[in-house]
Amino acid sequence: MPNYSWKGRTRGGRVQEGVLVAETKEAAIAALRKQQIIVTAVTEKGKEFALPKIGGGISQKEIAIFTRQFSVMIDSGLPLVQCLEILGSQQDNRTFQKILFQVRQDVESGASLADSMRKHPKSFDDLYCNMVAAGEAGGILDTILQRMSTYIEKIVKLRSAVRSAMIYPIAVILIAVGVVWIILWKVIPTFATLFEGLGASLPLPTRITIAASHFIGSFWWMIFLSIGLTAFLLHRYYQTYNGRRQIDRVMLKLPVLGMVLRKIAVARFCRTLGTLVSSGVPILDSLEITARTSGNSIVEDAIMATRASVEEGKTIAEPLKGTDVFPPMVVQMVAVGEQTGALETMLSKIADFYEDEVDEATANLLALLEPVMICFLGVVIGGIVISMYLPMFSLISKIG
Repeated sequence: MPNYSWKGRTRGGRVQEGVLVAETKEAAIAALRKQQIIVTAVTEKGKEFALPKIGGGISQKEIAIFTRQFSVMIDSGLPLVQCLEILGSQQDNRTFQKILFQVRQDVESGASLADSMRKHPKSFDDLYCNMVAAGEAGGILDTILQRMSTYIEKIVKLRSAVRSAMIYPIAVILIAVGVVWIILWKVIPTFATLFEGLGASLPLPTRITIAASHFIGSFWWMIFLSIGLTAFLLHRYYQTYNGRRQIDRVMLKLPVLGMVLRKIAVARFCRTLGTLVSSGVPILDSLEITARTSGNSIVEDAIMATRASVEEGKTIAEPLKGTDVFPPMVVQMVAVGEQTGALETMLSKIADFYEDEVDEATANLLALLEPVMICFLGVVIGGIVISMYLPMFSLISKIG
């Protein structure tokens, strides 16, 4: 049997790592969970640097559509196995189709739907499987699937809004970099040859521009190598425990962008926790799942600290107040929800509010980026043009 290197945390938050012998990766994860270890990474020994597979992924949108259709079929009274058979046969994504047929086969063999889905963690995460288990236990699987589909659709919408808002500035920056690169690579050498032939005295801005052009023409490979190496080292550093926290902390403190990321984290926290609590998942398990799906290690640590306090008998709002992640309004509304017994309703309202705030914040960010990018392009391209015209002014004055 293969060996698996793993990293994780205990319930108290202490980081641990080691090597485990298991038949499959899923079996290794299950064995670690039985030891009360929250798994953060599992890799088969000898395949740590395996190339990623191209294609074959399953998008969140596909999961949302499947869940919505599944809930309608279950609500209509169709048997579970027949639902999985129908949904699997109509999937265009062959990878997802294969997974659904495997789930159907396991259910037909006597396994529960949640346990069958847990064998495919890349498609059905802990949040999904725990909610399905709660639905099976309470006999409300159709209701749980409806809530889950709504949750996934809202998360997909939130991601799409942020992604769409960032497409324009990224495209403008890439085009600007390309234009400046072509000017320095192809246009400036012509001027440099002209000035050299005329024996013109070059001012400092012109000499800097020509030097930059010579560097790009001679050492372009070094620039690409440096960018690639920097990206690789940052990625490797982000994979470490301390590196991820350092980078995530810096991201949350960035001007404007940090505020948007914080609002996204709060919206996701409230939406995920509210969905789990309303579905009957125990509060401690809900907090643990919410922490793992937060998308930011600083937020994850804050939620895990909250979970530890709740385990000691405290309320959720009390430890949340001690973190620097969640705004006072969120803490107060969570406290009111706990006191009135309507925590899931209050969390849903907070999530709706902050999702609207994210839409507004991304629009404001885009509005702020437009003049900044225009000024940046004006300074860079205008500076290059002026630096090339300065020697010409000197030559014209001499000719005059």
